[in-house]
Amino acid sequence: MNLHEVYFWTNTIKDWKHLLKPDKYKQLIIESIEKLVKGGYISVYAFVIMPNHMHIIWRLNKLNGKEKPHASFNKETAHNIVKDLKSFHPNVLEYFTEQTTERSHRIWQGDPMAIKMDCKLKIEQKIDYIHNNPLNERWNLARYPEDYYWSSASFYEGGKSDFSFLTDYRVYFE
Repeated sequence: MNLHEVYFWTNTIKDWKHLLKPDKYKQLIIESIEKLVKGGYISVYAFVIMPNHMHIIWRLNKLNGKEKPHASFNKETAHNIVKDLKSFHPNVLEYFTEQTTERSHRIWQGDPMAIKMDCKLKIEQKIDYIHNNPLNERWNLARYPEDYYWSSASFYEGGKSDFSFLTDYRVYFE
């Protein structure tokens, strides 16, 4: 992913485990996003956090030290989740053990999908996809997109949201 470009990014929990089902892990993700936005590293246009994956439409604004913001995001969220699992769910942590020279645990799969958003139509299609994801028959997490809390749908549907880090995508494409 290149700086100063907008991407639809999908990040998946290792082996598609439903690790993100508890709200406390969704909140850890939100806090990491907030920190990156506050630091000016990213701009976020849409997101959804599902039980085993997340989608986000974001712009990478600048490096976080020597690394790109998505690497910082993965590192911080994985560290915080592992820390919580060690303290409160050590049996679950076993599923994420990976003894390599780089790490002892892997939370995120190593192959996030990134698709460049180079036109307004493409970003609108992906936002619709993101907001409708919780309604999918497989998940059935909400009746309407704006009813699912861990998403940007209410921001676009009613202009209100608990997620102050969101920026309307139309700002980027005007």
